[in-house]
Amino acid sequence: MSENEATTSHPESANEGGDKENEFLEPENKRRKTTPSSDKKYKLEERLGGILCCAVCLDLPKAAVYQCSNGHLMCAGCFTHLLADARSRDDTPTCPTCRVEICKTTATRNLAVENAVSELPSECQFCNKQFPRNSLERHEQEECEERVSGCKYHRIGCPWRGPFHEKTNHEQECGHPKKSGAEVMEALEILDQKVMEERKLYKAIFELLGYDKITFNDIQLKPYRSDDFVHRLLYESSRFYVSGHQWLVKAKITENQKDPTQNSERVMTYQLVLKSKVSTALSLSYIVLCGPVGDIKVQPRVYKFDFTEHENETPYETFPLIDAAECNRLLAAKTINFRLIMFWASK
Repeated sequence: MSENEATTSHPESANEGGDKENEFLEPENKRRKTTPSSDKKYKLEERLGGILCCAVCLDLPKAAVYQCSNGHLMCAGCFTHLLADARSRDDTPTCPTCRVEICKTTATRNLAVENAVSELPSECQFCNKQFPRNSLERHEQEECEERVSGCKYHRIGCPWRGPFHEKTNHEQECGHPKKSGAEVMEALEILDQKVMEERKLYKAIFELLGYDKITFNDIQLKPYRSDDFVHRLLYESSRFYVSGHQWLVKAKITENQKDPTQNSERVMTYQLVLKSKVSTALSLSYIVLCGPVGDIKVQPRVYKFDFTEHENETPYETFPLIDAAECNRLLAAKTINFRLIMFWASK
């Protein structure tokens, strides 16, 4: 009996020993979490995104890519903003990474990086699917079923905006086509106000085209610094002659800001100055457009002023640029070129 008990007790003791060893072993799932996995490694496109990003905004460039002489990358928007900010501070623009001097002549386009970035995948803001960056814009504007769209009855007041794939169902159930004429007219009045503003501008231009004397001059503004305690960035053109009178154009940046360098939303204003003496009043209308030399982007706006012997400078009017980014782009350039059309004799 003693031998049998001994033989039967060995397996139990062996099992007890194995159980004790298993107590110190981690569960299978836990061991998998602590072991390195290839899924945790960053993908190649993610690593490239960190390498090819702009040194200023730390985002992948959407268009042109510039680099300093040491190869540090900057997107076109940040590059022009650096140049514009340095110009407004009367300072030398430098690379934000290595502080080497940059300008439009020393900084070069990096076409290889531009092509590489265009092929990197990017996520659609609507459907969250991955697409190459060079085709993402077309997908978001034309192809994505989740893109935001409006009802075809928005002109009569329907405020609905939703996914494109729900547009057809909404339009079938939309109640705006069944509204009364009075309710529809309220929505149309808002649209009519915008149309009337555009018509006033076109009508004013067409009337000016019937004036006796119409002249145009291609103006180039060059920067200089004021003699004030705090130097201000100003622009001035060369003097030019129109019908026996001498003129020039002046411009300045963000007049209502104490320190324009601390504000990214810059505004440019300009004035027309008559340098000749006149004995009779001159009623003049003028407009700024993009000329054949520059590529300035403006929204046409007609200004009118009566020049006299004592009033020879127009007030500073807003330069009709499309946005603040266009102002920064102009500041980054060495000169500003545009066409000034003057209508200064009544019909």
